[in-house]
Amino acid sequence: MAKVAFLGLGVMGYPMAGHLQAAGHDVTVYNRTASKAEAWVDQHGGAMAATPKEAATGADFVMACVGNDDDLRSVCTGESGAFHGMTAGATFVDHTTVSAKVTRELYEAAQAKGLGFVDAPISGGQAGAENAVLSIMCGGDQPVFDAAEPVMQVYSKICRRIGESGAGQMTKMCNQIAIAGLVQGLSEALHFAEKAGLDGRAVVEVISQGAAGSWQMANRYETMLDDHFDHGFAVDWMRKDLGICLDTADETGASLPVTALVDQFYKDVQKLGGGRWDTSSLIKRLRALG
Repeated sequence: MAKVAFLGLGVMGYPMAGHLQAAGHDVTVYNRTASKAEAWVDQHGGAMAATPKEAATGADFVMACVGNDDDLRSVCTGESGAFHGMTAGATFVDHTTVSAKVTRELYEAAQAKGLGFVDAPISGGQAGAENAVLSIMCGGDQPVFDAAEPVMQVYSKICRRIGESGAGQMTKMCNQIAIAGLVQGLSEALHFAEKAGLDGRAVVEVISQGAAGSWQMANRYETMLDDHFDHGFAVDWMRKDLGICLDTADETGASLPVTALVDQFYKDVQKLGGGRWDTSSLIKRLRALG
């Protein structure tokens, strides 16, 4: 078993860190709001630290799941960042969805200190984290990934190295691009059914068994029909991710017309006050339009 630090105890990080402790790893947690770290220790045992540097000191692996590029830079290289506490040979695993640019920047900074760095964004939502069935897409050096993979397997159903540093984040962008189009299509189908006077549940029972079926349909159609949007990934975070996708598309020359359109639809949802609603709330926008 390894000595592990976990930085960031949001809806994903909290259960992920718990799985590591339950698997027998020696886990120290850090969270910007200390009360959440205290609650985690009360529930799971382990230890908490006042700074990322303190949490990372002596750790074999430091896992992070924070908010955005700036948050990640802060917990890595800030004044009390984890890189200042890690010893040569230790590995930093970043589960945050961030830009490939900051990933490569921190990969270089880690290498300069003799540290390993794996970009390892996750998919599967809060339920995936709680049930330890996340999909993890990774970038980084093969030997570093090989060493970190057994730790990540504790909370994943698939954990795969896609390529060199940044490849994990680029793969996560593919994931978010695909989800955006799927949720909009599902929203339009359910909205159309409502307007046509059809039983939405009966419609989904039939079409989900054919080519239209998807994870989004299986896991979100009922709450969408019931107008409940307090499950899973928030609209504010999705817009952050789609912004990364669109910026990267400009850099690479990729064309993402549907993604750009759905991003604006999510902006409309934010204007409705739905920034913290989950991503399936795109149907709220259609209902608001009448």
